[in-house]
Amino acid sequence: MAVTIRLYISLVLLAGLGTSHFLINPLRNNRKRSLPDTVVDGIEIYSTKINCKVTSRFAHNVVTTRAVNRADTAKEISFDVELPKTAFITNFTMTIDGITYPGNVKEKEVAKKQYEKAVSQGKTAGLVKASGRKLEKFTVSVNVAAGSKVTFELTYEELLKRHKGKYEMYIKVQPKQLINHFEIVADIYEPQGIKELNADVSFITNDLMNVLTKSFSGKKGHVSFKPSFDQQRSCPTCSTSLLNGDFIITYDVNREQPGNVQIVNGYFVHFFAPQNLPVVPKNVIFVIDISGSMSGRKLEQTKDALLHILNDVKEDDFLNFILFSSDVTTWKENMVQATAENLKEARNFVENMQTTGLTNINDGLLKGIEMVNRAREMGILLDRSTSIIIMLTDGEANVGESRVDKIQQNVKNAIGGKFPLYNLGFGNDVNYNFLEKMALENHGVARRIYEDSDANLQLQGFYDEVANPLLIDVDLQYPQNAISDVTQNNYQHFYDGSEIVVAGKVVDLETNSFIADVKGHGALNDLTFTEEVDMKEMEEALKEQEYIFGDYIERLWAYLTIEQLLEKRKNAEGEEKENLTAQALDLSLKYHFVTPLTSMVVTKPEDNEETQSIADKPGEVKADQISHVYATQLNYQPPSNPYYWVDGDPHFIIEVPQKDDALCFNIDAQPGVVLNLIRDPDTGITVNGEIIGEKKASSEPNQRKSYFGKLGIVALQMDLQVEVTPQKITLWSGGRKSSFTWMDTVTITQNGLSVTINRKKNMVVSIGDGATFVIVLHQVWKKHPIHQDFLGLYTVDSHRMSTKTHGLLGQFFHPFDFEVFDVRPGSDPKKPDATMIVKNHKLTVTRGSQKDYRKDSGQGTKVSCWFIHDNGSGLIDGVHTDYIVPDLFYHSTTQS
Repeated sequence: MAVTIRLYISLVLLAGLGTSHFLINPLRNNRKRSLPDTVVDGIEIYSTKINCKVTSRFAHNVVTTRAVNRADTAKEISFDVELPKTAFITNFTMTIDGITYPGNVKEKEVAKKQYEKAVSQGKTAGLVKASGRKLEKFTVSVNVAAGSKVTFELTYEELLKRHKGKYEMYIKVQPKQLINHFEIVADIYEPQGIKELNADVSFITNDLMNVLTKSFSGKKGHVSFKPSFDQQRSCPTCSTSLLNGDFIITYDVNREQPGNVQIVNGYFVHFFAPQNLPVVPKNVIFVIDISGSMSGRKLEQTKDALLHILNDVKEDDFLNFILFSSDVTTWKENMVQATAENLKEARNFVENMQTTGLTNINDGLLKGIEMVNRAREMGILLDRSTSIIIMLTDGEANVGESRVDKIQQNVKNAIGGKFPLYNLGFGNDVNYNFLEKMALENHGVARRIYEDSDANLQLQGFYDEVANPLLIDVDLQYPQNAISDVTQNNYQHFYDGSEIVVAGKVVDLETNSFIADVKGHGALNDLTFTEEVDMKEMEEALKEQEYIFGDYIERLWAYLTIEQLLEKRKNAEGEEKENLTAQALDLSLKYHFVTPLTSMVVTKPEDNEETQSIADKPGEVKADQISHVYATQLNYQPPSNPYYWVDGDPHFIIEVPQKDDALCFNIDAQPGVVLNLIRDPDTGITVNGEIIGEKKASSEPNQRKSYFGKLGIVALQMDLQVEVTPQKITLWSGGRKSSFTWMDTVTITQNGLSVTINRKKNMVVSIGDGATFVIVLHQVWKKHPIHQDFLGLYTVDSHRMSTKTHGLLGQFFHPFDFEVFDVRPGSDPKKPDATMIVKNHKLTVTRGSQKDYRKDSGQGTKVSCWFIHDNGSGLIDGVHTDYIVPDLFYHSTTQS
């Protein structure tokens, strides 16, 4: 079975502060409608267009929205677009009263510095975040003066990948408001000819059937959807929209030949997808996590998926099941053929799987690899067959070998490049980066399985993608002296319903023909596919200018090259990683792609000043988790350096990047106690915090919570003191006192000091060449009987502090080492205990998690860490009471 390609566009507009989605107002026949239908909070959004051009699978998409501020005062308008995680933004512009503010793609670090100068203004900014399973949401906001018009235009591009024999464009339509001019238009040009084209709209009604048009003929296809204002109504007199659901376009191309080569403007692309080949028998090992965390619905869904998969296994296939928890068990000692009797026994084995123990990923995988290798050596498997391992886990390795780098090395050495490893991460608690790296370096892929009612279908869907290999060891060859800069042209497998795409530069443009040879091992014999292209015939493609953009193959090559360089970079180190980064960065800048190495900077007007906004592309993140938030939450770029913070009750979190891990501990202190958090005698910088309790203390000692209610920052060399409480911020500088509230949005800069207050969210304090501190405000309901407002402290660029820095937090600003071993069940089944050696102390620690509130002061982001008990005893120098100081601005130059 094959792989579907999805091009997602979901549009949401926010007009005004805190108003509802898609506030749209139409102008019809140049006559205004009544205000209830057209203006919401003073904003009239009168046009939204989604235009998609697909040329040879390469999609060029433009989303345009126009609005006008009908209010008497300035209003904020936000523009949101959901786009595929695999897409690259290529352009964004805002046009305000006829003046266009373009976006410019810059190297991430350059863009960051440019952005930080302006973000201190506290304005809103562009961001990209994860949105569901396969989407990223682009957001940008701007203040628009009374009577002014604004046009937003976002462009992004993507190579559509074939899935289950089709290419798919998925458009999520959810305006939640009647729109005057709403349209979706898709034009498709495929030189091979279009075989089928369909459009499926989940919210379609009889009245809308005539506004949905679709047609295709020869190489061209067209789909449009242009409902009138009244046709959008959910009822004849309603002001609500019935446009709410999925708009899906699917198509495929003619495949008279196994491959198709296209050459335009000195670049070539080769699409290879042979049809009607017999399926190569496969040998599948399912390595399944049955640790305690897989209990309940996860295990039931896994069983359901495996039972359905067993119904699709072919008689020539071989298989086995390996279950791992604290120990490893197998269904059979060796791989067995999928006979009717064996499949019946396999179903019984799956139905009786039960959860227990911890998670021993290393031994489970090594057992599966050893079983495949042994079966091949013993001649159990068919000569013309292919082997794959599919591993499913919902957690991190916490028993046996738990070091991820060691597990990766063990697995890579055991597989030896002979067959692929596919890793499936179930839920949000997996170390997905580890699973992805391990899969990629063993010629496989990783996939996140989302905890949802359809998790079993997700598992089945992945198996369907790899269930029918048609070729193995596929090698695509081209004239050596005629091409250069070719993308990946060797693949372990070609699966039915998918497609291999190779692109490159054509060096010899004088040649009359171009020959492509593809070699691979089939189920019955070795196969060679040859395609010869007449270069003059390729010039005909350039005549279809109304459908294509002339440099599409060059941009397709650049997109594919960047995508593959970034994938290789995930497992590279040292000089190799630097070279891959440099190549991908150069191409990203040249072709104006927003990739993980670049950012798009948009200069826009705010209160008669210019403000820099950044759109940044996140990496793989959990669903609905913001990856980089610039102004909407924190107004600060998440640093690449290690970070340290204290927040909540109060929880201290120490990131240890060289271990790819974190440590955490709590401090229990009475209200009124002042603790030294950071002290640097060289720079003269000190940060202290005063503990507050709850309004009403609990009668249970273990239930009493405390927080930081005051923070004091001292910079002796600048004659500066800053006092921060949940109510106000006070600065003393050079004998002068200034006071601000959290309702302010203001920036103060003087003598190397920069203080930015972002209204009711956070403040950023940068002190000369020293570290930057971000203070997060946590507010609760003022009439809450127990809880009260409190503060969190986050450090940025801590490496700028001197080596003499100390304090409860500051002592960890410089490298230290620890070792964790003997992971074992704890009192809580979901939180194993372990032994830790740190600072010559042997400690019992517990695996847990704390929250990082930098990005979301309400919900926070979970961070896994090893928890050190008893006020950090054994981890911190001395005992926690050593850090008590007499007052908020106490500064000692004495080293402890």
